[in-house]
Amino acid sequence: MYSSVGVINDERSAALVQWSWRGLMVLAAVVLLALYSFDVYEVIIIILTAISLALMGQNWPAFRHHIVTVTVFSLFAIWTYGQDLSLGESNFFLNYVLASQSAFMWMSVLFFMATVTYFAGLLMRSTFTEKVASALTWSAATMGMVGLMVRWRESHLMGPDIGYIPVSNLYEVFILFAVMTAIIYLFYERRYQIRSLGGFVLLVISAAVVFQLWYSISKGAHQIQPLVPALQSYWMKIHVPANFVGYGTFAMAAMIGVAYLLKSWQQNTNPQGLLATVLPDFAVMDDLMYKTIALGFAFFTLATILGALWAAEAWGGYWSWDPKETWALIVWLNYAAWLHMRMTKGWNGNPMAWWAIIGLFVTLFAFLGVNMFLSGLHSYGGL
Repeated sequence: MYSSVGVINDERSAALVQWSWRGLMVLAAVVLLALYSFDVYEVIIIILTAISLALMGQNWPAFRHHIVTVTVFSLFAIWTYGQDLSLGESNFFLNYVLASQSAFMWMSVLFFMATVTYFAGLLMRSTFTEKVASALTWSAATMGMVGLMVRWRESHLMGPDIGYIPVSNLYEVFILFAVMTAIIYLFYERRYQIRSLGGFVLLVISAAVVFQLWYSISKGAHQIQPLVPALQSYWMKIHVPANFVGYGTFAMAAMIGVAYLLKSWQQNTNPQGLLATVLPDFAVMDDLMYKTIALGFAFFTLATILGALWAAEAWGGYWSWDPKETWALIVWLNYAAWLHMRMTKGWNGNPMAWWAIIGLFVTLFAFLGVNMFLSGLHSYGGL
């Protein structure tokens, strides 16, 4: 009797938390719409964002904590700034913690620490150490998101004609990539109750962090600059984030592919070795590769459609065979073929793991290589 009553109470408590969270997201959207003036497209973006956050957080406590923490820290930083951007150098909390550059540095350090800690947990077979790595990853993602929110406000403080959502250049989108890839990984980590893949996924995130640090130091890319006319569009607010869900999941699938091949190699050479016994079962990793690529493909398809609509508005045509567009099509076809062979032919195992890894290099060239070596309508994203 007591156990059944306890179960009922737990279910009621869970339902109360879920409805409270949904209500909080609705309230946040209403407050934003009441306090500020938005065009119809921005209103739609706010409503869809509130719905997405409500759905993601209703059964994911850690994500709720992440969103609340990002909101509190961001609002505190914005309130501290007031209308004086120079406080970013004189105020203690802004200068050392919450100004965008400070938050990004914390994010970078925390991601490096998480990477090392995940591998330490793997080597020591320590569940506690892996839990610490998860906490570090959440902390890094939180600081990265706070940095992006605060940078958004900082751009507006520089001038009403300068303010923009910080996803406009390679420096900003590499930070977005790191944050989104980490959150996607943490979602699947919770769903599958495995942490042994964390170090592999965090490696690609750390590589992105190294790039944005180099880009900032060598190119001064952290400096906020006015947008070129082509980027002054509401399309950027939805096209770029959708793209980076795709990039993040494709990167995650590739690193799972690396773990898959290492486990396969060690099972053939030393069946009792560390990787052969600690990494997840092949079926789990194969399923993870499939689900992450499927999710990324859906978002990448959406981003490509949005990009075509944006191109029609900015340049007068939906498709111009610009190098960036051409390579985006190559990426799309690559993962469409991967999914086709997986779903219709039942392909799995080592060939699909190799394909996922090669796909990451194709995606990397489409994202970064085109900017470095080719010119076109997207040349504003160059190094």
